[in-house]
Amino acid sequence: MNAPLLVSPDLLDQVADQLAENGYCILPQLLPLPLNHDLYRRVARLDDHNALTRAGIGRDQQFQLNTTIRRDETRWLSDEHPIDQAYLAAMSSFRLALNERLFLGLFDYEAHFAHYGPGAFYKRHVDAFKGQSNRILTTVLYLNPFWPAEAGGQLAMYQPGTEKIIASVEPELGTFVVFLSDTFPHEVLPCRQDRYSIAGWFRCLDPLQAPSI
Repeated sequence: MNAPLLVSPDLLDQVADQLAENGYCILPQLLPLPLNHDLYRRVARLDDHNALTRAGIGRDQQFQLNTTIRRDETRWLSDEHPIDQAYLAAMSSFRLALNERLFLGLFDYEAHFAHYGPGAFYKRHVDAFKGQSNRILTTVLYLNPFWPAEAGGQLAMYQPGTEKIIASVEPELGTFVVFLSDTFPHEVLPCRQDRYSIAGWFRCLDPLQAPSI
């Protein structure tokens, strides 16, 4: 998927430098504000129409619901919806730009909308285990206008192997986080009001799924 680059080269250089140095990057704004608002309205309508489903842990045969670990609702983005498509196209350009700067071999991207209702949370976890997943980079785009600090719902990122929180991110509209999927434990703190976001993963090509030639 090819799309106009929505992010300035200088900002892309900043992201690449921080990923190379720290393994993560937090930006107050990555994408144009109108797109962020369109995505917010899109996920809020999904919530209104009960189009989001309870999220679980694990994938495929290991999938299970466990409300002691997470209580969010999700829906995968679709190429068939124009707003979803606009975001996926932006992430495709972002992926190519990161490959050009960091030689990560990122092959594709998957993402879902997420809704955390009052009382919802996601306990500390990592998004990939070394050598067991093709997820390389995790992204989170927040879609909450005028988020008050007392509403909770912050993303807490931990120093690997410790209990030290190295970043606490308010889920404010437009804030964008990207980090190494297999490196940083993180959690979503309990919310006191509806919280919306898009979680996504840049992946490398899985040799077991590579097409034959």
